[in-house]
Amino acid sequence: MFNVIFMGTPDFAVPSLKALKEFGCNVSLVVTQPDKPKGRGRKLSPPAVKAAAIELDLPVIQPVSVKTDDFYNQISDIAPDLLVVVAFGHVLPKRILEIPTYGAINVHASLLPKYRGPAPIQWAIINGDAETGVTTMLMDKGLDTGEMLLTIKTPITPDDTSETLHDRLAIDGAAVLKDTLKGLENQSIRPLSQQHALATYAPMLFKKDGRIDWSLSAKKIEQFIRGMTPWPGAFTYDGEKRLKIFKARIKSVNTSEKPGTVIKGFSNELRVATGDGALSIIEIQGSSGKRLKISDFLRGSQVPAGTVLN
Repeated sequence: MFNVIFMGTPDFAVPSLKALKEFGCNVSLVVTQPDKPKGRGRKLSPPAVKAAAIELDLPVIQPVSVKTDDFYNQISDIAPDLLVVVAFGHVLPKRILEIPTYGAINVHASLLPKYRGPAPIQWAIINGDAETGVTTMLMDKGLDTGEMLLTIKTPITPDDTSETLHDRLAIDGAAVLKDTLKGLENQSIRPLSQQHALATYAPMLFKKDGRIDWSLSAKKIEQFIRGMTPWPGAFTYDGEKRLKIFKARIKSVNTSEKPGTVIKGFSNELRVATGDGALSIIEIQGSSGKRLKISDFLRGSQVPAGTVLN
């Protein structure tokens, strides 16, 4: 059975770590990022993978850098058959990738070569894709450019947010990792080179990227909101007041109002003109800090027709 070093950090990586144990691999070491401050108290909090590794009674290290000789020696001394890397958050140097006997496997949340990079789940929803999936690949020195091993596909539903799709793909990732290990074990997998000319990139998202552009169509904005939920969150401004939008419904109405203008709808509705059609806001968060249904929000906050959101 494979002697494996696992490298991963967030929730997405946890099912894959557990899959290695279920498959019977000897997980000699778990490598994850250092604890980080979270919440209002800025208390140090461990990554999800660290918590899972402790629960599974696996040894854990949290290097600040993966480029040091000390880290190289730690990995080299274990002499792993495989590295399994899932949302680790560090780019591994070539000399680390060359240590394992059978190479380094990455579990990536897209159908490569589409959406290489750190935010494939969000961008698949934002761009209105009908499906996405998970790919296992052999890592090389490029960013998600290695030879593909196996893929698993899943449809993107009209109600999917990046949160729901994330959770589904995390489970799918664990399943395709197990199938990949089986294929390596019985030598039935043939690595396939990516079609690099078809590659697209899914750049990292920051808080500022969640600002809604009302000049886009209602359809594109609705996709944007779902793709940005829960992180980094879609938002707009009513004057100086920041409004975070969690859910919206497309309204097929004709309006000549400037995009971002609140237009007349039902009494318990917040309807906004867009570049094409309108959106009805379903769930929102204002200055109270609570996520509310729009009817509850409007009982305490007035956003009259003619207000321009920006």
